[in-house]
Amino acid sequence: MNSKHVSDSDHEPTASVADEFLSSETGSRQFNGKMATIVTTVLIAWAAFQLWYASPLPFLFNFAAFNEDQAKYIHLAFATFLAFFLFPATNKSSKSSASALDIFLALAASATCLYLLVFRNELATRMGAPTTLDVSVAVVGVLALLEATRRALGPPLVVVAMVFLTFTFAGQYMPEVISHKGASLNKVASHQWITTEGVFGVAIGVSTAFVFLFVLLGSLLDKAGAGNYLIKVSFSLLGHMRGGPAKAAVVASGLSGIISGSSIANVVTTGTFTIPLMKRVGFPGTKAGAIEVAASTNGQLTPPIMGAAAFLMVEYVGIPYIEVIKHAILPSIISYIALVYIVHLEALKLNMKGIERLEKPTFAQRMLSWMSTSVIMLVLGLLVYYGSMLLEATMGNIAPVAMLAVMIAAYFALVKLSAIYPDLASDEASISLEELPETRPTVFSGLYFALPIVVLLWALAVKQYSPQQSAFYSVVFLIAVVLTHRPIKAWFRNEQNWSAQFKVCWHEFIDGMITSSRNMVGIGIATAAAGIIVGTVTLTGLGQMMTEFVEFISGGNLILILIFTAIICIVLGMGLPTTANYIVVSTLMAPVIVSLGAENGLVVPLIAVHLFVFYFGILADDTPPVGLAAFAAAAISGDDPIKTGIQGFIYDIRTAILPFMFIYNTQLLLIGISSIFDLILTIASAIVAILVFSAGTQGYWLVKSKLWESLVLVLIAFSLFRPGFWWDMVYEPKTQLPASALIEQVEALDNGGFIQLQVEGMTLEGDEVNKTIPLQLTQATGNGMQRLQSLGLNMSLTDGIWTVDYVDFGSAAEKAGIDFGWQIKGIQAESDRPPKELVFIPAILILLLIRKLQQRRLANPLLSASV
Repeated sequence: MNSKHVSDSDHEPTASVADEFLSSETGSRQFNGKMATIVTTVLIAWAAFQLWYASPLPFLFNFAAFNEDQAKYIHLAFATFLAFFLFPATNKSSKSSASALDIFLALAASATCLYLLVFRNELATRMGAPTTLDVSVAVVGVLALLEATRRALGPPLVVVAMVFLTFTFAGQYMPEVISHKGASLNKVASHQWITTEGVFGVAIGVSTAFVFLFVLLGSLLDKAGAGNYLIKVSFSLLGHMRGGPAKAAVVASGLSGIISGSSIANVVTTGTFTIPLMKRVGFPGTKAGAIEVAASTNGQLTPPIMGAAAFLMVEYVGIPYIEVIKHAILPSIISYIALVYIVHLEALKLNMKGIERLEKPTFAQRMLSWMSTSVIMLVLGLLVYYGSMLLEATMGNIAPVAMLAVMIAAYFALVKLSAIYPDLASDEASISLEELPETRPTVFSGLYFALPIVVLLWALAVKQYSPQQSAFYSVVFLIAVVLTHRPIKAWFRNEQNWSAQFKVCWHEFIDGMITSSRNMVGIGIATAAAGIIVGTVTLTGLGQMMTEFVEFISGGNLILILIFTAIICIVLGMGLPTTANYIVVSTLMAPVIVSLGAENGLVVPLIAVHLFVFYFGILADDTPPVGLAAFAAAAISGDDPIKTGIQGFIYDIRTAILPFMFIYNTQLLLIGISSIFDLILTIASAIVAILVFSAGTQGYWLVKSKLWESLVLVLIAFSLFRPGFWWDMVYEPKTQLPASALIEQVEALDNGGFIQLQVEGMTLEGDEVNKTIPLQLTQATGNGMQRLQSLGLNMSLTDGIWTVDYVDFGSAAEKAGIDFGWQIKGIQAESDRPPKELVFIPAILILLLIRKLQQRRLANPLLSASV
């Protein structure tokens, strides 16, 4: 094995590649002189504004307290202003200075946003009747936004937005199935720019309130050295295994998902370290790049941050952020476990060995192996959670102060611990492939970086603060860490010039503020531009048209709809950022999937549909021929980007299968778990299923698999993921109940359960409706009628048939499509049948049989050679 370090000259191309691909997201211009001062000041001002807006200080001092809409205007004003400065108009434009046209467009774009702020009171009095000036400002604002979108994100999102705008104006010329009467310029301009239904809708609101703070959290962590720390810890814990650097790449990218919401950013930060290391231990360049791509795309699936789309789910689905984390956690974990296992199989194929540790492992060091560390971190997490709950229960109102004192004490203790060990080097050449670095010094050198994440999870899970409040408190604690960790560490080391480290910390803090604002330009622009699509849907009624259209072309077949939706996500995701892709597809397709699921007798929770869309939008980042993450990895590895993308997608099949599985088996999203035993069984079966699926699709388990073995392994994985498929063939899954049993059924359901109503009625357009609609019960107390009323249903019973008297505006019943005058004809209830998990028994027995056959071939190489 070659242990030669990579020379400095070898790093220069890698660094330039990283800068090139990061600039595609953060702007390629780098200014000097006065222009640099102006742009830097605006970047810092934006980050400072977001901190001020999220803090309680405006209300304490009764100064500069902005409401949600006002903050949106300022947020987009910053984003558009910076977009024209940071992103040149063409490839031939100057990369070091802004033209007069850039400056004019930046001022005009921000002015159209601030116009809404300055004249908000006057605009409110003439809502629906805009003046000529209002319309002019709106038109200029939309056009400037589209140009900013083209510069920051490329043409695809602009083309999509233009198609939807054309549809808005020319609805009367569209095919009958999606036709409408069209809209005037005044109406479109007012709807898209002045109201909160279009550009300044939910998406830009989420970007303003939540996303910026989480991006700032990630940027500050990275500048303080947390990114490098995660990479080195992963390598230290996993490097001794087969294909250790590749496994470290997977884990490091997964952990980096905590501080990054971008696949490309993950590739160019962790990849510049891991891809050369993987090549040095024997992985082909294509596979090295593909492993990094597969790991990095999954970084956006990893709670607690998950990119901007996770916060949009909070608004679109209407559930707390901690619930989004709960539903997303198991699929993301098993997806990463599967990728580590795939790397292990690749290492077995190449007959790789692990890297020897520098020191002989002691008991303590064996305890710091990867699996035991995971268990320790889980136990510590439970201790933090239940310890803080106990603190809340015993100390009441002063519990937050006590928690702060505990966190400060923990911070000083962990910094003192880290001071015992040397700081980690920040380049991959510092790791020798002959010997691994010691585990204990590596792990203990930066444990204090975890404390801001502890604060975040404590605020979210224990205090149940909003994501904005939680992120704010976490960022404030992190700022304190960033500004003090180096001088405190130096002071504990008795260094004479420890106070000089404050200057280094200050520069890291300012760099984090600047980087977060640069990272947010594209996200702010994307959420605003995607608002045009949402505005079109609300203005034209396109959502209902899409439901009817898609149901028509699919023949009501749910699996066809899911495949159709997945393809749309991947195709759109080739040109659109994940956030914009998610907004577009979820707006159009989520109601369709929920509706058709009910028609097929399947309860599909809205969060499952939104995660389905989210997953396939992310997978577009490594899908040829456009996948930018694959291009970034290929540029680092020096191999073909198309081959890298294809190999990355092969690795990502394990991620692509999960959304289909959790649509049909929502227990994978921890929905419908009734006991600890159910939870353990769900987690264990999901892990075994994804490992078996990985072995089946890779054609290798203990030895190279025969074709029939691979097919059977995939079938076993399917059975473990979705045992109900086979059980439904033996037992009827649903029982038909009369409408008169409605109250009894509702009272019997637990909070969060679904009641499936067979409804019949007539729409306002005169169309007859006869379908099944699922409603999730969200009120745990009260009788059956009260629980139904909490969903917005107000009904009367006549001759055993319930009639809807009226539906509350904005209620769950209205969103589900129920209208007044409709009748409830019956109820679909779960059949009383043996547990579907009994299917696991024959599946496991067949799995053991295949294992026995492969063990025989492993023991007898002649048998393997004949395969």
